Amino acid sequence: MWNQRYAEHELVYGEAPNTFLKAFIDREEPGSILLPAEGEGRNAVYAASMGWEVFAMDFSTVAQEKALRRARQRGLALTYEVADITSWEFDRQVDLVALIFAHLAPENRKAVHRKLTGYLKPGGTMLLQAFSRDQIKYNSGGPKNIDWLYSPEMLRDDFRNLKIEMLEAKTEDLDESRFHQGKAGTIRMIARKIKN
Repeated sequence: MWNQRYAEHELVYGEAPNTFLKAFIDREEPGSILLPAEGEGRNAVYAASMGWEVFAMDFSTVAQEKALRRARQRGLALTYEVADITSWEFDRQVDLVALIFAHLAPENRKAVHRKLTGYLKPGGTMLLQAFSRDQIKYNSGGPKNIDWLYSPEMLRDDFRNLKIEMLEAKTEDLDESRFHQGKAGTIRMIARKIKN
């Protein structure tokens, strides 16, 4: 399904990076970033342009090809793997893991979130934006099954090994090309891995 969607549209979620991620990157010193479920590379290309060492992954080979082509056109380097996030393993730790609208099946969500926490360096940051359970009443994108949507309580439990600095559910207007467009129920989180 994702290969088909990415093949049928020039840029499914637009060229600009996610605004929540951009605001965070713009105020941080560049480091290393992992972008799971990265799609066509809008966030990866932006992070690389700001001096970050970028690691990305997605299930879609079409998305990977588009992301790497955009990076090459801009003279940027990034590492991008194609894999199933539920079984994928990463062999290093990074300063930032950013989950941007990466919705996981209920039976996999907690295990994947906990696994991704392990890829953070001590003091590293987990950044997340996703659709909240309120999104079920909007037509601006995201899963149509409420079990795939998130609540603050879910995320507080999934990431209980991190220090949550910000966790909020809100209604906002999305403008991320045609598939994320209009009023939406979203949830945002910033959490840090405590240094030992």
